[in-house]
Amino acid sequence: MSTVSSAPAAGASLSAGRRSRELTDTVGGPVVDVLVVGLGATGAGAALDAAARGLSVVAVDAHDLAFGTSRWSSKLIHGGLRYLASAQFDVAHESAVERGVLMERTAPHLVRAQPFVLPLTPMVSRGQAALAWAGFRAGDTLRLAARTARATLPAPRRLSAVEARHLAPALRSDRLRGGLLSWDGRLTDDARLVTALARTAAARGARILTRVRALELASSGARIRDELTGEEGVIRARAVVNASGVWAGDLVDGIRVRPSRGTHLVMRSDRLGPLPAGLHVPVPGETNRFVLVLPQGDGRVYVGLTDEPVDGGIPDVPEVPETDVGFLLDVLGSVLDVPVHREDVVGAFAGLRPLLDTTSEDRPGSGARTADVSRRHAVLTSSEGVITVVGGKLTTYRRMAEDAVDAAVAARRLGAGPSPTAALPLVGAAAPHALAALRAPRRLVRRYGTEAPAVQALADRDPRLGERVLPDHPVTGAELLWALRHEGALDEADLLDRRTRIGLVPEDRAAALETARGLLGETTARRD
Repeated sequence: MSTVSSAPAAGASLSAGRRSRELTDTVGGPVVDVLVVGLGATGAGAALDAAARGLSVVAVDAHDLAFGTSRWSSKLIHGGLRYLASAQFDVAHESAVERGVLMERTAPHLVRAQPFVLPLTPMVSRGQAALAWAGFRAGDTLRLAARTARATLPAPRRLSAVEARHLAPALRSDRLRGGLLSWDGRLTDDARLVTALARTAAARGARILTRVRALELASSGARIRDELTGEEGVIRARAVVNASGVWAGDLVDGIRVRPSRGTHLVMRSDRLGPLPAGLHVPVPGETNRFVLVLPQGDGRVYVGLTDEPVDGGIPDVPEVPETDVGFLLDVLGSVLDVPVHREDVVGAFAGLRPLLDTTSEDRPGSGARTADVSRRHAVLTSSEGVITVVGGKLTTYRRMAEDAVDAAVAARRLGAGPSPTAALPLVGAAAPHALAALRAPRRLVRRYGTEAPAVQALADRDPRLGERVLPDHPVTGAELLWALRHEGALDEADLLDRRTRIGLVPEDRAAALETARGLLGETTARRD
């Protein structure tokens, strides 16, 4: 684990100025070893993996860090339990291993254990309860096989009705038989994980270029356009990795992605009351499908998620259909003591999973439901020599990135050894005892790790920055300024929608916009 320091890691600060300088040096410049297209979790992970092997790296995205699917997840690092039920043992084991890597080695500041209660209501038969309990025990066996410590993830156990209501007071007490307690990994924020990956890659020499769109890919590089100026140019590379997720097929012929929509609702915490634990709410008529209730610790609760196939074009920001909202509210309402209504939903978001389409081209859409499509990832090399990584899930981003860079190294005969990323701490990471000793608010430590004291120092020097951006949300002006100076935020959307989660509630976003614009203007004026 890295040495604790309150200052930004050397070379890890991303900013508008750095982007401008590195874009100028890159376009039309010397050939780099690896060009990565896409800066979600997998793309940022690939940039880090290649840079950590000593390769020269450029990574581009048409928008921002974590602009696509990687900011719309459940914020969970799953151990692979659901894949045991479908006999995908290799995927389940891989998920459990990668969960342990994040929780114990690479990002213990961002990933911690999350308890979940599965309430045993009259809608859950004793047979279903026995099946769920067997699954949780199997999940604990996965933890053991992955060599994740018991101190990191506690054991599942049965709960009495009183214990279940203590952990989830909003549960309906009528005929509640008890509950099942299980544990999984939970991210503070998926977009923050991507930001940490990109900054760690930058500290290793990678050039991280947002607002740079890849127009055409070839084995020798890409034609690109600077989305801020409209200028076009060429980036030359020995190997090209296409990690653009659900948009992968737009850049490389022959890649067929079958998107699946996962929708979450955003509710105010006070609507559901205290939630020391999350909830697994069984979906009626399904044996291995749950709606999750995920307390966020910032005055909000997420309720998700759906798993629905998406046809047609892929939008930059997916819309949430009312059918998904109604489905999630119906399932949630089946276990709560208090009614939930449409007006209780203050925000909603949907992500598109980039599942690899393996159905026959002669029978489009003929395979399984997207809920049943394998989450295995694939690394494919086109006839032009472009390497595409697709499929998988957030938990296994590191392994996906490693496999993609392995393919690039082998195909282009690059001089690089094996991946070191399974033991490479991300920016802000430290051992739990070191994180606990930091002199900074716990909320900041969970978001910034060892950099939390530096974020707090901004507020200490300027009390105005120590004030909350919104009365009912914990983010301060200091965090927005830190995002501009060190995390590559370029505009208000970067600040409100990805570096923080204020933008998930439209009403909150509108109220915070003036503050974000003011800090952005001050930063731009100082830079100019």
